[in-house]
Amino acid sequence: MKEQLINLPKIEDPRGNLTFLQNQDHIPFDIKRVFWTYDVPGGAQRGGHAYHKQQEFIIALSGSFDVVVTAPSGEKQTYTLNRSYYGLYLPPKTWRHMENFSTNTLSLHLSSHAFDAKDYIRDFDAYCHA
Repeated sequence: MKEQLINLPKIEDPRGNLTFLQNQDHIPFDIKRVFWTYDVPGGAQRGGHAYHKQQEFIIALSGSFDVVVTAPSGEKQTYTLNRSYYGLYLPPKTWRHMENFSTNTLSLHLSSHAFDAKDYIRDFDAYCHA
C-alpha cells in the first residue's frame, strides 16, 4: 500500500464538529503508540527518516504543515495537512519529513509499533539501497 490521504468521519453539529477513528475501520493497522508534536519553531523540520516496519498515520489537529515524501529516485510528493478530519497514511519504508509548520500547530501521530530505535532508517543513502 502506498502513502495516501484518508478521510475520517466528520459529524457536523452546530455545537461543534466531531471526528473519530477506530483501529482497522479507518486506518490499516492497530495503534501501538501515539505521540504529538507542538511548539515547532518557525522554519524547523521534523522527521527526516523512514521506518523498516512501522506504519504511521499523521493528523493536523490544529494548524497546518506539509509532509514531504521522498522516493529513492529523489522524486518528492508534498501533502499539506490542515484539517482534523483527514490524515496521511505512511506505510513502512516511506522516507518523509515535515515542514512549513504554521503557528500553534499540533500534529498527532499514530503508530503501528512501540518505539524501537532499531526500526528507524536515518540515512537517506542507506534508505535508497535498502
